[in-house]
Amino acid sequence: MSLVSPAELLAESPTPAVAAFNVILLEQLEAFVAAAEHASTGLILQLSQNAVRYHGSLAPLGAAMLAAARQADVPIAVQLDHADDVELIQEAVSFGFTSIMFDGSKLEVTENVARTASLAAVLHRSGVWVEAELGEIGGKDGVHSATARTDPSEAAAFVEATGVDGLAVAVGSSHAMTEQSASLDLGLVAALRESVPVPLVLHGSSGVGDALVREACRAGIRKVNVGTRFNVVFTTAVRDALAADPTVVDPRRYLRVGRDAVASEATRILATLGTS
Repeated sequence: MSLVSPAELLAESPTPAVAAFNVILLEQLEAFVAAAEHASTGLILQLSQNAVRYHGSLAPLGAAMLAAARQADVPIAVQLDHADDVELIQEAVSFGFTSIMFDGSKLEVTENVARTASLAAVLHRSGVWVEAELGEIGGKDGVHSATARTDPSEAAAFVEATGVDGLAVAVGSSHAMTEQSASLDLGLVAALRESVPVPLVLHGSSGVGDALVREACRAGIRKVNVGTRFNVVFTTAVRDALAADPTVVDPRRYLRVGRDAVASEATRILATLGTS
């Protein structure tokens, strides 16, 4: 297949929602692509601004993600996630990223609208799919609250004013949750679906149980972001491998275990979305 836009995945997906997995390590990237190919389904690979800063630059992992997408047997989109650094966004576009999630959620509403609209207009000229967020979803940068809620009328006005292609909505989930204990407002999801003319995105899906994710997709969620769950699975597998053999020094021996665990979890999540 080839590198594609999320628009193509959403238009052609046989399931209600498309999965979007956040990449921090090369092993996770390999696991995600393997899982998507095993499931014969499209996928969005996401690299957050925070992950770019961890690696020091966009180039190493960003280039690997694009190469993996182009070589995969299934259609894959590559997104710069939760970015507010305009220079980094421009770099990602020049690299070939097909999607940008501009995070202006910490800005005042009027400034968020103005900056998102300006950026979306520029990105659309390059054929880039644009996701945005109105108001802050809990759990990002130390804010651990799932009480935020997106108002349907405000969301509709935001989309009309900015021209974005997808909208991350606050409906009860929270970033960085390590347990699946979040409770989603499915009635609000349905109301947002009726009011907002673009795909709705669920952030913080790691904290939502499988059955509830499926219900949210049936209610109107079209893109499901997963990140922390893979970090938990990877770290647990590596920790167990090192405990089982404290003499191991070759990182390939324990990183392989982590990679396999992530591939298994990614396969399971894709199957879960496939039954939505």
